[in-house]
Amino acid sequence: MRTPLSLLGAAFGALLAAAPALAQSPIQLRVAGHFTSNSRHTEGIERPFFTGLGQATGINLAVTFNPMDQVGAAAPDALRHLRNGTFDVMSVLIGQTARDEPFIDSLDLIGVSTTLEETQQAIAGGREALDRRLQERFNAKVMTLWPFGAQMFFCNRPVASMGDLRGLKVRSYTPTMSALLQSLGATPVTLQLSETYQALQRGTVECGITSATSAYTANWGEVIRTILPVSLASGVQGHFMSLAAWRRFSPEQQAALTRSFADLEKQMWDLARTASNEAFACFQGQDACTTRKFNVQVVTPPAEDERRVREAVTAVVLPSFRDSCNRVWADCARVWNDSVGKARGYTIP
Repeated sequence: MRTPLSLLGAAFGALLAAAPALAQSPIQLRVAGHFTSNSRHTEGIERPFFTGLGQATGINLAVTFNPMDQVGAAAPDALRHLRNGTFDVMSVLIGQTARDEPFIDSLDLIGVSTTLEETQQAIAGGREALDRRLQERFNAKVMTLWPFGAQMFFCNRPVASMGDLRGLKVRSYTPTMSALLQSLGATPVTLQLSETYQALQRGTVECGITSATSAYTANWGEVIRTILPVSLASGVQGHFMSLAAWRRFSPEQQAALTRSFADLEKQMWDLARTASNEAFACFQGQDACTTRKFNVQVVTPPAEDERRVREAVTAVVLPSFRDSCNRVWADCARVWNDSVGKARGYTIP
């Protein structure tokens, strides 16, 4: 019996020696970041953040980071990818996923929050409600929420006010944005940002709605003539993590991740506050621009345009959101009233 016992002892010792190594195996994290065209977000902030996330949290991570367009992930499918486990973390363009979950549009309804300060109020009021809803339906957890910047009109022809949009085809990307455009007599055309340059160039659309930062990085200055800076919303985005990935971490690791993602959120807010002014300077070819300059006219909208947006909130936007969201979730309007609506002073009847 000596030889078998010796072999058994040696094998047991080898297992004990291997146990610490097995315990320290890195936790995999597959991340789909923003689009490559938004390089200040993807390369300037996201990639360094995720590359250094293990060191920042003290967690042994094996992170794979790629912008979503490099891995063929369409923005409207983000919630499905998270639920199916295709990715562990995704940068989510919230308005573009509203087809799968109307309540996700609740933080950035057109006209409800038209400044970054108002958007902060909306996010603070609605964050927990959105997180609960996403966990229930898509097994996804909110890690960050942040704005891209004021959403406004970029047109390939002279436009002096929102009244001039009547009869024009305008790029839209959320249901409530489309409802507003229809109320103005315009025709909404749902397009991803990457599709809009060619549409403006060919005249498939006459205007597109986005932020100055997005329009500039997408080179819209080559195909537009006028910017109508009527702020409609803030283009809220986020980083969501699948619950399957979240549950791989201990409570202490989850706390460390929460702190690190809060820093990522702050960086994105800081960029939103500065990038818009820089983009405007470059669109107008001002000396303050240190990169590519264009010669685009930025018009001064009449005061009537702000009134039109405010009136559309109660007349068109909130009823449209209520009807589409309540069809999917009977408690939608009630939860919105108790969260975002309460924070922003609006009530859906």
